[in-house]
Amino acid sequence: MDKPKVAQKMPYVVDVEPGKYAWCSCGESSNQPYCDGAHRGTSFAPIIEQVTEAKKVAWCGCKNSANGAFCDGAHAKL
Repeated sequence: MDKPKVAQKMPYVVDVEPGKYAWCSCGESSNQPYCDGAHRGTSFAPIIEQVTEAKKVAWCGCKNSANGAFCDGAHAKL
């Protein structure tokens, strides 16, 4: 399996509204932390997350989280 590009070594902390979000898993999107289709032609696909309430989300920026789209602190070990 391919390794994702580290977009940044910290989370993207964003206030979000309820809805579906396509988190970039490849690290190549120019619209981080969201997918812009840059993964086409690779083994990567966006992870679709459903947010049910307005809240602050820490999206993974290093693309190495064991918690999928959400930061788990993995960037501290890179």
